[in-house]
Amino acid sequence: MPLRVLPLTPDLWPAFEKLFGKQGACAGCWCTYWRMPRKLYDEARGANAKAFFKRRVMKGPPPGVLAFEGDDAVGWLQIGPRADTPQWNSARRATAPLDETDAEDERVWGATCFYVKSSARGQGVMDALVKGGVAHARANGARFVEACPIDGKVGNVDAYVGLMSVFERARFEEVARRKANRPLMRLALRTKR
Repeated sequence: MPLRVLPLTPDLWPAFEKLFGKQGACAGCWCTYWRMPRKLYDEARGANAKAFFKRRVMKGPPPGVLAFEGDDAVGWLQIGPRADTPQWNSARRATAPLDETDAEDERVWGATCFYVKSSARGQGVMDALVKGGVAHARANGARFVEACPIDGKVGNVDAYVGLMSVFERARFEEVARRKANRPLMRLALRTKR
């Protein structure tokens, strides 16, 4: 069955919640790691992180895309303007923007983290999410989409940032490498005229 990729709108919250499960994926993260300072993140994990992220989804615009197989969500990609994920912009991280003004430019987006249901791994879900995420970015006026995936072999937990090979297939190009196994990759989007 082909995958459908849809932006996470408020009506799809139940599907997202089911995908993340009672624990909130990744030990209660609820996709807040890049959204709040580390101290707040550590305190919020679990129910507070879930409430924080649910408010973000309900407020809109969609903070990412869900991949569906039939009626079940099997994967998630957080993708949106860099400004939505301030911790991803830290100058101390491999994910730091090329130009510090990119951190506030609503047209420079980041594909910051993935979650793929264990039973759906190895079936092209990450590729479908990147393709759908890029389409979502383009439809919302993005000029660039950036990612900072893992280059090389990695376990499932560390793959939350994505895999370089997936972004290469989507035609992203490496633009910086501040850490040996973490290239900063970028895709320039052409707007339709």
